[in-house]
Amino acid sequence: MRILSGEEEKEALEFIVAATALARKATCNRSRCGSVIVKDGEIIGSGFNSPPGNLESQRRCSYSKLNYDLKVTDKTCCIHAEQRAVMDALAKNHAKLPGSRIYFMRVDDEGRPTRAGEPYCTICSKMVLDARVAEFVLWCKEGIKVYRTEEYNDVSFDYNG
Repeated sequence: MRILSGEEEKEALEFIVAATALARKATCNRSRCGSVIVKDGEIIGSGFNSPPGNLESQRRCSYSKLNYDLKVTDKTCCIHAEQRAVMDALAKNHAKLPGSRIYFMRVDDEGRPTRAGEPYCTICSKMVLDARVAEFVLWCKEGIKVYRTEEYNDVSFDYNG
């Protein structure tokens, strides 16, 4: 992991703003997140979290996570922003995915950006790694952190929060 500075930080802020704007469109009642995938300065995929197929019949935001069986490993109710961004890039720009960078942002109930904690979502870490995205970017209290996707996946599996 490394923390960006200088021109690289300035460029990353542009994509953090784009991911934040997407997070504000999220329809999940638990968490509002957005992601963009970037290659050579161009957004090649984007997404925000919402129920599968954006179908209200599939909304489970009010379900208690404690009621799910242990076999249900992803206890979130919605498709994750990172998953949607990967699917969008696969549909529109699949050849550009290898070597790209994904930016993730979350907003609070008032739409204000929130800083990320440690990586923990193995659903997304595995998918981003498998899509051959090279780096995963989070806006954290220490600054803008960039993880190699393999490292991000390892850190996610080691999370004990």
